[in-house]
Amino acid sequence: MTDDKRVAVLGAGMHPWGKWGRSFIEYGLAAARQALADAGVDWTEVQYVAGADTIRNGYPGYVAGATFAQVLGWTGAQVSSSYSACASGASAIANARAQILSGLCDVALVVGADTTPKGFFAPVGGDRPDDPDWLRFRLMGATNPTYFALYARRRMDRFGATDEDFARVKVKNSIAGAANPNARYQKAVTVDEVLASPMVADPLRLLEICATSDGGAALVLSSLDFARRHGVATPVTINGVATVTPRYPNRIIEMPDFATDSGVGGSADAGAFRPSIARAAYADAGIGPDDVDLAEVYDLSAALELDWYEDIGLCGEGEAEKLLRDGVTSLGGRVPVNPSGGLSSFGEAIPAQAIAQVCESVFQLRGQAGARQVDGARVAVTANQGLFGHGSSVVLSR
Repeated sequence: MTDDKRVAVLGAGMHPWGKWGRSFIEYGLAAARQALADAGVDWTEVQYVAGADTIRNGYPGYVAGATFAQVLGWTGAQVSSSYSACASGASAIANARAQILSGLCDVALVVGADTTPKGFFAPVGGDRPDDPDWLRFRLMGATNPTYFALYARRRMDRFGATDEDFARVKVKNSIAGAANPNARYQKAVTVDEVLASPMVADPLRLLEICATSDGGAALVLSSLDFARRHGVATPVTINGVATVTPRYPNRIIEMPDFATDSGVGGSADAGAFRPSIARAAYADAGIGPDDVDLAEVYDLSAALELDWYEDIGLCGEGEAEKLLRDGVTSLGGRVPVNPSGGLSSFGEAIPAQAIAQVCESVFQLRGQAGARQVDGARVAVTANQGLFGHGSSVVLSR
């Protein structure tokens, strides 16, 4: 990887996930201050603030970059704000990276935070009959757990996944989450406990579904030259970022749609959307999935994590269950997936979660992950999918 594609990660900070009942601005501020302290960078040195937006908290959430620049203290820093649902944090990272690589700034702060409602996410208010997300809620009553239950059923039908497989994913992630001070749920559970939890959307049970949470995460990014001048000779670097959209036709149903494109008029080699996300990041970084030591993926359900094993190239289609059963993706395995505990242990704080995945990867690559440390970790990949055709992936190394 040449220096013309890399930016340094000088600092990473997080506000613990939970249900705290306060403004999302407080969580983002705490995370930003941690990241700045971790980087040894003063706020006045930051030239650019990339904010990841939340949409449920009124006007300030729509302009997150300026919101956090204001609360940290106006300095004249330039700002941007990104909303791409669960991919918002990676979009903000991409903005900051582009500013640095283009030479428009040396130091950038990326921050995202959220305060979520209790229960499942509901549609934003108003009548929008041409919006697939509005339609799936209002006409079909399909909450996110219902949607992901359809994915789980598809996996069971096509590849023979079992209830026990889904439960094992939760058990694996709960063990990692129990060792993570930033996780909301810090208790390891057993397969029997998972299978005994209430059914929410068949076949997904309560312990197999990601909760909604409050939380915040932030990164300080810089040019390699600034990092060296700052005394950091071998920083963790971001080597590739993807913020891709689907191609026509998309033959696999993707949220929020409940229909696929017709393949009649499209290219036969267009490919599925989710596998294209990490593939684009790998290409940007000049590596492949065989180079990856750990991954942080978007486990909105325990079943969905299995799909991501295949989507990020850890195995072929239909082989994810074997990877799980063989312990390949567990702590101590060849490629641990979600060694942070994943969204299963954190919950959804939408604008923060892609940034948090990168923070957790940074801790791993620095050897700062404590009991959940992946031995010898040198390369990490993250992957997220946002609603409305957003996909994001980040490749990091040290």
